[in-house]
Amino acid sequence: MEKPLSLADVRKSTAAALTQSEVAQVMGVDRRTVARAIQEGTVPAVKFGRRVLIPREQFLAMFSVNTNGAA
Repeated sequence: MEKPLSLADVRKSTAAALTQSEVAQVMGVDRRTVARAIQEGTVPAVKFGRRVLIPREQFLAMFSVNTNGAA
């Protein structure tokens, strides 16, 4: 069995984008939850034909910590 994809793996990756399934695996949620978050605008996504991809840098930015004291 393959090791689950982690946020650390995504940070090390050179891929430009992630699939909904990859994001679901990292987040520990169902793929349908990711699809709903994309529809609601919570998760950034780009549509290429029938494929919906999540830009890796924008996905990682969702987890960046602001260290300058601003909320």
